[in-house]
Amino acid sequence: MRKLFKYLLVGAAVSLTGALAIVPAVAQDGPGQGGIIIEATFAGDPASFNPIIASDTASSRIISLIFPGFLAADPSEGVIVPSEPGNPLRANALVNGWTVSEDGTTYTFTLRQDLTWNDGTPITAADSLYTWNAIQAGAQNIVSTPLTYVLDSIESVEAVDDYTIVVTFKNAECTALNYASSLVPVPSHILPSDLSALNDDPFNLSPQVTSGPFNFGEIRPSEQVSLIANQNYVDAALGYVSPEGFIYKQVPDQTVVIEQFLAGETNVIDNVPVNRRSDIYAAAEAGTKQVYRFPGVTWDYLALNMADPNNPQNGADANGNPIDQGFHPIFGDPRVRTAISRGLDVDAMVDAALFGEGSRMTSFIIPASWAYHSELPPIAYDPQAASALLDEAGWIDHDNNPATPRIAQGALYSPDGTPLRFTLFTNQGNTRREAIGTLVQDQLAQIGIQVDFQTIDFNTLLDIMDSQTFDAFILGWRNGYPDDPDVTQLFTPVGDVVGGGSNDVSYYNARFVELNTLAKSATSTNGCDPEVRAGFYREMQEIFQQDLPYVPLFTQDGLYAADASLTPWTPYGGGNNLYWNVDQWSFSATP
Repeated sequence: MRKLFKYLLVGAAVSLTGALAIVPAVAQDGPGQGGIIIEATFAGDPASFNPIIASDTASSRIISLIFPGFLAADPSEGVIVPSEPGNPLRANALVNGWTVSEDGTTYTFTLRQDLTWNDGTPITAADSLYTWNAIQAGAQNIVSTPLTYVLDSIESVEAVDDYTIVVTFKNAECTALNYASSLVPVPSHILPSDLSALNDDPFNLSPQVTSGPFNFGEIRPSEQVSLIANQNYVDAALGYVSPEGFIYKQVPDQTVVIEQFLAGETNVIDNVPVNRRSDIYAAAEAGTKQVYRFPGVTWDYLALNMADPNNPQNGADANGNPIDQGFHPIFGDPRVRTAISRGLDVDAMVDAALFGEGSRMTSFIIPASWAYHSELPPIAYDPQAASALLDEAGWIDHDNNPATPRIAQGALYSPDGTPLRFTLFTNQGNTRREAIGTLVQDQLAQIGIQVDFQTIDFNTLLDIMDSQTFDAFILGWRNGYPDDPDVTQLFTPVGDVVGGGSNDVSYYNARFVELNTLAKSATSTNGCDPEVRAGFYREMQEIFQQDLPYVPLFTQDGLYAADASLTPWTPYGGGNNLYWNVDQWSFSATP
């Protein structure tokens, strides 16, 4: 999912609500006696706490703590599993079993009958059916949801009774459980029956009816989100929730995130910035912090809008047929996209930005994936070749002055005389991306491309991206968990939905889409044989590197850190596995 975050004064007292005290000096054993878990984040408030609407990492952090999933994912095995009451590795999910039809297209899910919303209402099939109906409404631009991509695979969802759901897929697919996991339950009994009202429902920013280890407390815009222990959480491994609560604290930037963590003002940190990891390692060696390292699942990219930003269109019509997107006046020409990739010294960016804590990306699949194309070379830095491509594409250096932008003379989609200039966004407060944006600006200037680089509030950036009215942006993805290389959400027409999809750049390549379908089909992959699937993904990576809707940059190695007194702290890599057993955590602040 997309990432990130903004503001609070260093040293300010932190509380869950006006009725709760700050972190106690010494945590006690018992319900709510484990202290307050505090994590700092930057660059904007979570956009929505509604699982149907949210698409950013900050929102997902809160959602994972106050809502159950549809399906559980065992962090120790990296697989989707039935929920098992009493097993903390398989907790906080609705489905406790399923059967599959002989042809592999119909999954019948049985639901737990012991889960309730915090107002006492049972969680039933109706709550996941509401999500399905909202997803369908999203395809009609009624609901702003990033989940419309599942319509590419799911034919129908039916509630047989209160505790049985039948999901029918269009084909037997290797990704069936991943797609079904999108049917996260929401409290349908308090949400609007008219789905056109869902986008602006007060629930989205104040979800008082939830079910998880925590209840929603409050949001103080630009300051913090507070959650309070839910002592009725049925999956609590200890029989109660140990922490008093959880605070997601807004700060200005990554530097403040680190400083507050080192100072003990926060007690857990996700995705430690690479330029400060040496400080975290030193604190761990001194015995004041603890760390967990794992192969990276997050990756940064430069996205280039391929469609006409003045006339955004959905990627497909109601029948699934591609819609003419028009062309971006600059990036509509693949030669220009290739020139940009050749004009960027990504290896230098990796050296400067990662401090050895990551790897260069060659396409859209991370190096740690089983489907990674290890024989595909990265795009070579070659400014002379980049300049030649721009000449060929009709963008000429009319005055032999590298300080001025090239102009169009015979370009495909821009009138003659148009300067070669575009606006590049990233989220403010992310020092790594701010540095990358400056390097992009400087390096492209050397081949006659003028970049107006701007850092803006993250939620504002999300709005611009969803509207598809941008030129380019630098952001990152965190792969889902369990990881699967399927990219229906990111790079096919079903994900290209103005106002809510994830294919913001409007990428479409018929062969790429065909391969993506083949790669997730149980039939074409000999029963989901990983090597057969990987063959399809290898060709897709080659196509992507030729088309370049994104210029892939790098993946960053994962690093979690926590105060040494926080126990039991046993994270796993990937997804939200930092918090898989948060209901058991106990934290002792320094007296």
